[in-house]
Amino acid sequence: MPKKKKRFSSFFNTPMDFTLIVVILLLLTIGLIMVLSASSPSALSESGDSYKYFSKQLLFAILGIIAMLLISKIDYRFYQRFYKHAWIISLILLALVLVMGKNINGSKRWIYLTDTLSFQPSELVKILMIIFYAGILTKNRGELAKYNQGFLKHLCLLAPIIGLLMLQPHFSASIVIVGICSIMMIVAGCKFKHFVLTAGSVGIPTVMALIIFSPYRLQRVVTFLDPWKDKTGDGWQVIQSLYAIGSGGLFGAGLGESKQKYLYIPEPHNDFIFSILGEELGFIGCAIVLILFAIFIWRGVLIAMRAPDMFGSLVAVGITALIAIQVIINVAVVTSSMPVTGMPLPFFSYGGTALFVILCEMGILLNISRAGNKQKA
Repeated sequence: MPKKKKRFSSFFNTPMDFTLIVVILLLLTIGLIMVLSASSPSALSESGDSYKYFSKQLLFAILGIIAMLLISKIDYRFYQRFYKHAWIISLILLALVLVMGKNINGSKRWIYLTDTLSFQPSELVKILMIIFYAGILTKNRGELAKYNQGFLKHLCLLAPIIGLLMLQPHFSASIVIVGICSIMMIVAGCKFKHFVLTAGSVGIPTVMALIIFSPYRLQRVVTFLDPWKDKTGDGWQVIQSLYAIGSGGLFGAGLGESKQKYLYIPEPHNDFIFSILGEELGFIGCAIVLILFAIFIWRGVLIAMRAPDMFGSLVAVGITALIAIQVIINVAVVTSSMPVTGMPLPFFSYGGTALFVILCEMGILLNISRAGNKQKA
């Protein structure tokens, strides 16, 4: 009993990745400041309260930090026992949103818990799929190099999840989840040539078909190619985003001095918040934020490499890939480097429940770093 108590206590007292904690808190702090700045005009116009969105985001940030610290104390191996349940829960959540979800702008992506509090199940599904794939890839590690029993079988497990997401429709979440699971499968031992073969024969034709036979997706591609062709219509948001970033220059117009947030960019505190960041803090501010995200990815990769087991390593890879993919797509969209898609910027874009889930994921990552540091010690 004394030995077990000592071992249990030493695990809980093992230091976490201090660099990662600092980066997370810096990103969260800058994100909150930018939500306050970007949302003030919209909030004042809608409700007469400039702090409407910021106060809600701050509340979920505080709750998220508390949850992050608590989850960082829970041994990540606990989740491995329930990896099969994660897949089933994902299916249930995505089915529920089709039945109970509120239709907004032609999409059913949110379940409203109250009149003012909504929940997007796809945010939770992302971490559930990370846990599921980490568990099943660890269990079947000996078969991963094979095409049928390894690669194809595990890839097909995504089909029901992606199918339910496309019924919402939620194309951006589908891209993120496919990207995360693909990276995890490659890291686990699936052969890269299998991905290339499948992408060329099935993946790319499927994406092209989804774009061609969906008018609004096709219009987004056309707008991306020449946004100024319809500068007062579909190209408006992208053009205003480029104006914001371009007018920021090297040092920016100053915190709170954005002009485009005054109802030029629709909902500037959401997916296009990076544009306001560029306008107010300039190239220097954007570079600092991107460097912080790069440091986060670097620490995430190190944590994955130092994890005591394959499950922990894959979970760390999945969480790191989740943040990296969303950052890359979001920045690419606001800079008109790819067609517009609804992709939030982690730690920055407004969304209380999404921020809370991200901070819970950070707790899991910090716990893996704790276990890795304990093994290293």
